[in-house]
Amino acid sequence: MADIRRRAAVLGSPIAHSLSPVLHRAAYADLGLADWSYDRFEVDEAALPGFVEGLDASWAGLSLTMPLKRAIIPLLDEVSATAASVEAVNTVVFTEDGRRIGDNTDIPGMVAALRERGVDKVESAAVLGAGATASSALAALAVVCAGPVTAYVRSPERAAEMRGWGERLGVDVITADWADAAAALSAPLVIATTPAGATDAFTGSVPEAPRHSSSTCCTSRGPPGSPPPGPRRAGRSSADSTSLSTRRCSRSSR
Repeated sequence: MADIRRRAAVLGSPIAHSLSPVLHRAAYADLGLADWSYDRFEVDEAALPGFVEGLDASWAGLSLTMPLKRAIIPLLDEVSATAASVEAVNTVVFTEDGRRIGDNTDIPGMVAALRERGVDKVESAAVLGAGATASSALAALAVVCAGPVTAYVRSPERAAEMRGWGERLGVDVITADWADAAAALSAPLVIATTPAGATDAFTGSVPEAPRHSSSTCCTSRGPPGSPPPGPRRAGRSSADSTSLSTRRCSRSSR
């Protein structure tokens, strides 16, 4: 086994079920990076500054997931325009001179995962959730959605945040209460940004035969191969958490 010269990892809480180590290690092997390693660490917002400050020169970068995509920003020297547009960073690269550069691969990853399944343009869409990944979902929908986006959220504060992101990104956002989230599943496109299990209560509401072709894109963090919310039905294509993670990994490993 080759000596490890370069290190990377995914940070978050919880993190035990993250697909990132499997995907990045496969990418490293394909690229011939035998002396690179990729691990995962349970790190919450309080522990993040100490973890980052304790990294040595062998570290090439980090992946960030819930709840760190915004908490990491004050610790960075530079943030890409894409990440700045939604104030969410899921990838950090350490330069040779020690600078920390943040980027967001969620947005292009979502667009690529949808287009891979033939979703180039829809007339409306729905987003489940209102965190950092939800704002990235709105940025992706600015590319593929021509009409309004309904965001299902749990509080008035979250509703106001999502409407604010819509104004900033040029997306017509309508907010609705989480109690009515089952209604999202009749939309042409649904992007779920919630933790695994959050949508289980209404998975049986997925239409058996939608009036139009529908798609679901799942960014929920569940076990490898976790399906999108609800069972697959006739006329509904889906991009699961594995395919989306693969699209993000392919960009961060370049």
